[in-house]
Amino acid sequence: MLEVKQFPADMSALEVDRADAKRCLISGLFEERVEVAGEKRRFYTYITPGLCSNQPCLVIAPPENMPVLDFLEKGFWLKFAQERRVFLHILEPKGGTYSLDGSDAAYMNMVYVEVQSRRFYVTMQDNIYAVGTGGGAAVAQQAAMEMASEWSGLATFGEMAPEVLQSFDRIHTGENTGKTELVVSGTKAQLPVWMCWEETSGDNAAVRDYWKGQNDAGEEPFSNRWADEVYFPSRVCKKSQINEEKIAQVRVTSGWTGRLTEEFFNAVWDFISLARRHRSFGKKALRWYEDPAAYGAELHTMELDGFTRRWYEYVPESVRNSKVPVPLVVCMHGRGGSAESFIDLSGMNRVAEERGFIVVFPEASVYQQRPGGLRNVLLWNGNYQGKPIDDVPFILSMIEAVKGKYAIDASRVYACGQSSGGMMTSALAIRAPEVFAAVAPWSAIRNPNFDGPPPEKIDPVVPYLFLFGEHDWLCVDREKGELEYHVAPDIAAFLRNLMKIYQLDGVPRRYACGEINYYVYPNAKGVPLLIVGTVKDMSHANYPRESWITYDEFLAKFSRRADGTLLYMGEEAL
Repeated sequence: MLEVKQFPADMSALEVDRADAKRCLISGLFEERVEVAGEKRRFYTYITPGLCSNQPCLVIAPPENMPVLDFLEKGFWLKFAQERRVFLHILEPKGGTYSLDGSDAAYMNMVYVEVQSRRFYVTMQDNIYAVGTGGGAAVAQQAAMEMASEWSGLATFGEMAPEVLQSFDRIHTGENTGKTELVVSGTKAQLPVWMCWEETSGDNAAVRDYWKGQNDAGEEPFSNRWADEVYFPSRVCKKSQINEEKIAQVRVTSGWTGRLTEEFFNAVWDFISLARRHRSFGKKALRWYEDPAAYGAELHTMELDGFTRRWYEYVPESVRNSKVPVPLVVCMHGRGGSAESFIDLSGMNRVAEERGFIVVFPEASVYQQRPGGLRNVLLWNGNYQGKPIDDVPFILSMIEAVKGKYAIDASRVYACGQSSGGMMTSALAIRAPEVFAAVAPWSAIRNPNFDGPPPEKIDPVVPYLFLFGEHDWLCVDREKGELEYHVAPDIAAFLRNLMKIYQLDGVPRRYACGEINYYVYPNAKGVPLLIVGTVKDMSHANYPRESWITYDEFLAKFSRRADGTLLYMGEEAL
């Protein structure tokens, strides 16, 4: 028998699992609330025992006039959550019924926003899916149409109504304000969709046709065991598929009788869960998810300071048994992320495959981000029980472990990372400059809360490539920002210090390529020891093309002799 719980008022007393710091500190069914049009609306979150951070989330609009406890206990949902390792977030219709005037769609979209607050558990924006059953099907459709660029997939089981298409041109335009990584900007976008109803006619057919148009689907229907109609996106792709792949199919199952079976939903989930919605420049990008193990990334651990530390290694087959030393790239996730999620977010494994180097994705330590709050948000150089954690020894030990197994070119070891991972990248350059030939922090360059003043020297010199979005709340201050790109004062101070200790001209050379405006600071020999790049129309995020740019255009051009001498394209850089 399920019991509805309240979240702990103080989570600081809960023990972190030292063997797997991402494991949720609580489990069970919990009551949460969101504010919609000035009214507090209740929803429920189910966390299966042992669930870890950043697993997929299902936001479910259940049938009308069905209590949430009955929905969960009399159906297969608890079993599904346990077996498929997902978070469940269940809406509660007001008075037992839904409204199609837009208020319940707004409610569902606010639940999307709320589940990412990181107050009691940690989820990410990239794998949240909308599900509607019975009367909730039309509500889920409305919510997804308003925020198609936010959701990763949509599955509905029930009849449509005229109000659904009457609302399709209503776009959710609100976003969180202040210091937040979450930016919600509903735009029209492709979305994997599976719809199940009695008959494909009338409003049902109109909704199907809407999604066919939105997904650029072909006219010829295919079918499989579960779907009577399957429409594939056009094979023509005029833009790079690095950021958006053709995954958004439209699937329709007719003959719906009102009963959703576990077997059928598992088939639906196997389809929609393939997609991830990642922040990028412009609208969020829809991409295929690749399980790290299936791709060939290997998980490794070591015991350090009482914690099990984790990292993934991706070693292309072309270099696995190489006698010729190959480069090594350390690629680090941001706050609240994980090694597994950053493989998918960064795409650096694909760069490694095509460029012939080894890449490692380490996982950060834990951090309590607010007093009395969640204490196992992953953050580089975090703290536990009030004591700081120094992650530099872990990274250096990991590098040595990799060197012990493969032929690593010690002259070409690099680091990059996003947000907290960018801060860690910079910390490595400052504290272990002899190890790294060049570094590339993304979306952050230092932690003003933990880092001391800018370094008086970095010896030997480590070149920096710093990339961030022009709307990045962590980096950009439009009102008080400094330098040509309006960075926050603490970042400007750090960059000016780099210019000083590297003896660089403070007036950059400027050029633009695609979505990035570059500011290049060369030394007297013309070597770009510092490059700053601002990404057009991007918030606090990173995207796979950054990985290609970072390696091809910057990291790979630098190496270091055994005596520490920095080389740029094979010539002495200083």
